[in-house]
Amino acid sequence: MEDFWVKFFVCLLAGAGAGLGTGFAGMSAATVISPMLVTFLGMDAYQAIGIALASDVLASASSAYTYGKNKNLDIKNGVVMMVTVLIMTIVGSIVATFVPSMAMGNLTIVMTTCLGLKFIISPVTKTRESLEKKSPRARFIQSVVCGIYVGFICGFMGAGGGLMMLFVLTVVLGYELKTAVGTSVFIMIFSALFGAVSHFVIGVQQYDMVIDWLCLGLCIGFTLIFAQIAAFIANKVQAKTLNRLTGIILTILGIVMLIVRFAGK
Repeated sequence: MEDFWVKFFVCLLAGAGAGLGTGFAGMSAATVISPMLVTFLGMDAYQAIGIALASDVLASASSAYTYGKNKNLDIKNGVVMMVTVLIMTIVGSIVATFVPSMAMGNLTIVMTTCLGLKFIISPVTKTRESLEKKSPRARFIQSVVCGIYVGFICGFMGAGGGLMMLFVLTVVLGYELKTAVGTSVFIMIFSALFGAVSHFVIGVQQYDMVIDWLCLGLCIGFTLIFAQIAAFIANKVQAKTLNRLTGIILTILGIVMLIVRFAGK
């Protein structure tokens, strides 16, 4: 019984952080859930990533629905980037097998914190109208190029996809924050589903992995609940307020992940 409550509270905290990060900032749940499951439950990293990716699927889908309902989702260019990201994730994963393993964790923490501070200090003030001034051809080409970059880095280093997509969509492609987050979570539905299925299939067939169904169910449930709450709030507040909320959430998550990183040493 004691083990149950330990798992329950760890999954609650991990799901809450991941859900808020997904709903407010389009951040991948793997950034928060994986290190917490590994550090506090001693879970194998491969299974922890699989559980985190599975938690992303429903949380991203519910968030994307909420953003889409409020007209804060660019499906056309999102599909283009999604296809490119998925293809280049496979390419990046193949390339990574030929080089020494690289630690993405510290870079993810730094990126989370810096992006959070960026939204607090320098909010994204672009509007949907400024994005629509670009020609469809220019947006298509930019979506393909950015998808290649994000997908390859994700496949090569194994993490950071949601944050990189948010950075690319707001800074490079010029999206206003709500549309950037909505498009990011839309893309993550499919990338997370692809990643989760491959992780569990490979883990069970090649490594005889025993899936921790309790942790899987708890993380999916808590991440979904908090992502839906965050997405609902994000679509109701003004852009400047959303920038502040997103910045605060990312900064706090960056600090928490730093603490978790040191706790695991």
